[in-house]
Amino acid sequence: MLTRSLLLAAVLLVGCSDTAVETAPSTHAAALKQIALTYDDAPLGDGPRFTGPERTDAFIAELAAAKSGPVAIFVTTQGLDRDDGIPRIEAYAAAGHLIANHSDRHAGASRMPAADFIADMDYAEQRLAQFDNRRPWFRFPFLDEGGMGEENKSGEKRDAYRAALAERGLISGYVTVDTYDWHLQRLWSQAVLDDRDVDMDALSALYVDMVVDAAEHYDALGQRVLGRRPVQVLLLHENDLAASFTADMIDGLRDAGWTIVDPDLAFADPIADQAPKTLFSGMGRISALAADQGLDDWETLNHWSVSEGEISKRAYARGVFARPQD
Repeated sequence: MLTRSLLLAAVLLVGCSDTAVETAPSTHAAALKQIALTYDDAPLGDGPRFTGPERTDAFIAELAAAKSGPVAIFVTTQGLDRDDGIPRIEAYAAAGHLIANHSDRHAGASRMPAADFIADMDYAEQRLAQFDNRRPWFRFPFLDEGGMGEENKSGEKRDAYRAALAERGLISGYVTVDTYDWHLQRLWSQAVLDDRDVDMDALSALYVDMVVDAAEHYDALGQRVLGRRPVQVLLLHENDLAASFTADMIDGLRDAGWTIVDPDLAFADPIADQAPKTLFSGMGRISALAADQGLDDWETLNHWSVSEGEISKRAYARGVFARPQD
């Protein structure tokens, strides 16, 4: 397992990319639009297009075709109980991708007693020890870091989780670019269940626009809050959208001036050490740091990529899915 100091010192070059990456945040980083790709909830079950194993194969192929370099796969280890669970995570690691902790049961940190949540995190860490390319990153399910709800307003539970991570040599697998790709996937799944038409080209275009627009939104907000461009961390999920349209999505990001970088580089950015004071964490670290500065109004923080209603509106307006019958 890499230590924090090693992460700051170097970025590993892995076999899934023939493109060199920088070994540390560069002196001209403020002029660059850099983004790392991270995927939650692996290994997910069957989707509207692929079975779980088919998805893993298709997703790895999409990443290879796009020459993405390594991406981070945040594993919910309860999924390893399925017959295909362990082989699928082994396949991601064998392709050069990075394996990290997304808990065992995918429960909300605010709703659980702190001791139970930490035990769940530890159990997942033990289960992930068998895989290559492990990283010391823990991502909170739902981006809930323990501060949600009136009963947690003191911050005591949130601080207990931060202390637990530090004691274990883990860092928060924070996000800076949030999306509700899971909602777009849900719309797709429901359309297939209802036997409604799906325009795959339009679905790809909407997925790409959602990611690129979100990256641009958080890039602007990050410069406003930090006075510089951090290396961004994009949150997506290991779903059929990723397995179908990742090459298109990466092309869209590159066309918009973004460079896809190794997650090791992203989590070595100084923003990794900027723990927000606010208990608000639902849209990622840049939004939380904005809230610390009093920029917590909806007009500043809101974006259509994190709105179920706006995603649905665009999907039906563009004819991605035939509208459900009343």
